[in-house]
Amino acid sequence: MRSRISVDSVPSAVATPPQPYIHKVGKSPKQNLVEEFTATVRETLFPDDPLRQFKDQPHSRKLLLGVQSIFPIIEWSRHYSLKKLKGDLIAGLTIASLCIPQYIGYAKLAGLDHSSFVPPLIYAFMGSSRDIAIGPVAVVSLLLGTLLENEIDSKKNPHDYRRLAFTATFFDGITQFILGFFRLGFLIDFLSHAAIVGFMAGAAVTIALQQLKGMLGVKNFTKKTDIVSVIRSVFEAAHHGGKKNKKLFWVPAIAPLISVIVSTFFVYITRADKKGVAIVTHVHKGVNPPSVNEIFCTGSYLSKGFRIGAVAGMVALTEAVTIGRTFAAMKDYSIDGNKEMIALGTMNIIGSMTSCYIATGSFSRSAVNFMAGCNTAVSNIVMSVVVLLTLELITPLFKYTPNAILASIIISAVVGLFDVQAALLIWKIDKFDFIACMGAFFGVVFISIEIGLLIAVSISFAKILLQVTRPRTAVLGRLPRSSIYRNILQYREAAKVPGVLIVRVDSAIYFSNSNYIKERILRWLTDEEEYLRENHQPRIQFLIVEMSPVPDVDTSGIHAFEELHRSLQKREIQFVLANPGTIVIDKLHASKFADLLGEEHVFLTVSDAVMTCAPKNEEA
Repeated sequence: MRSRISVDSVPSAVATPPQPYIHKVGKSPKQNLVEEFTATVRETLFPDDPLRQFKDQPHSRKLLLGVQSIFPIIEWSRHYSLKKLKGDLIAGLTIASLCIPQYIGYAKLAGLDHSSFVPPLIYAFMGSSRDIAIGPVAVVSLLLGTLLENEIDSKKNPHDYRRLAFTATFFDGITQFILGFFRLGFLIDFLSHAAIVGFMAGAAVTIALQQLKGMLGVKNFTKKTDIVSVIRSVFEAAHHGGKKNKKLFWVPAIAPLISVIVSTFFVYITRADKKGVAIVTHVHKGVNPPSVNEIFCTGSYLSKGFRIGAVAGMVALTEAVTIGRTFAAMKDYSIDGNKEMIALGTMNIIGSMTSCYIATGSFSRSAVNFMAGCNTAVSNIVMSVVVLLTLELITPLFKYTPNAILASIIISAVVGLFDVQAALLIWKIDKFDFIACMGAFFGVVFISIEIGLLIAVSISFAKILLQVTRPRTAVLGRLPRSSIYRNILQYREAAKVPGVLIVRVDSAIYFSNSNYIKERILRWLTDEEEYLRENHQPRIQFLIVEMSPVPDVDTSGIHAFEELHRSLQKREIQFVLANPGTIVIDKLHASKFADLLGEEHVFLTVSDAVMTCAPKNEEA
């Protein structure tokens, strides 16, 4: 009798687990040349989409928004109140007491005899910062004075010196306005924070040393700004003859004015100037006269004025935008850097026509303005009115102010520019940044302020070039119990995949770095192969390049990939790409490199690539 076997008793075949789905890298919709160019320009010059507020608005509303964008005062004045006026009034009076003696001192630094109340007034209508205090500043005044003195002797030809100062101020404003109008504000970002710290510290030392002339009464003082020349002048003259309490912010703010009043009073009643005390002697009285006709429109001084104005303008712009962003972040509001440039440029253009030299944001006065409780730019209007009244009523009395007092005020103002803590932080974070900082500092102190500025810009560019031409690369390994791949130097527990070398490139691949990246990947590969041979381990069969951090690639980069692909073929190693971005994958397809490599060797993730190339290792 034939036995019957139950179906249930037949052993079933072992079910094969389903293979995970491998995602393919997607391609973006094709753009024509015009669309691609428009998108690039929009992202480069208009990343903040400044016209979005005009969308779907009636014409009348668009007109109002357009005027408001030029004059922000129209928008915030609608919500102005007496409470805000109180804070602005106190802040304005406080910074006025600080700015009046500083104006006189800074004008002497620039080799001029006056300043103006006009720029802060213009900025109050056009600027977007609520806290910045506008006026002459020490660093720009010294830089302007140095550059002007290199062209014209202020003692021998004071009239042309003044004219060149107004011409430089005019072109300073033109430079700033153009940068803002064409939305090129990103250019000032090329001067790194570290370079600015070093430059400001060096300028502070230089300015302080320059004040030895006034404090010690040195008559034959050098016109050079380097420390060696200044110390030599001092010795030759000798041979021949805590944390701040915010509630007490007003003490250091009014101290300079009190010092000026007291010292001026005693010099006047004792006639100490007749007994050898050096005084200001001449201070321009009244409202500054129009200076439109004094701006050079032809001749060699026109080009010199443009050069001086452009250099000083970039420094002034960097300082103002940095200050504006700092206080905006503290009060949690934003400013538009390009609009700020237009405002600063306009005020300096108008200032050059009202006998005023370059004005910008002052950190010391802005800090006092902030602590005094300012709410809007009305504090600048209050300050301007006080300066106007001072010019009209009591300016002649300042001619008895001792030079030593003005020198002391300038020194106390520039001490804050010497930021030791910032320098120490830069040293801890980035040694190359520290080199930039010290290069700018020593360049200003030991050579000249313009050479220090040149060193600061040069080192900043050098760092950018170094980072572009020598980008970072890393070998990746898989973290335990995961499908995540990370830098094996950062994560010691990350394990390499046998038979696979995974390399990540951390920058765009351009003509400037493509050859380096190719050579660096091959060097990683050579080092790994030598290690495997010495330890009798299986050779490398796949090279996976992680492309997530690569935003773009040009023709040189693609050519480098083709050369790398040929080199790997000779070694019988398969070239694999993981997660190329939209722009990168589009260019790989356009150049036919994706076809050369094979779309089956382009993966969405490193995990997918490893799973396909070395499935046993991925499952382990």
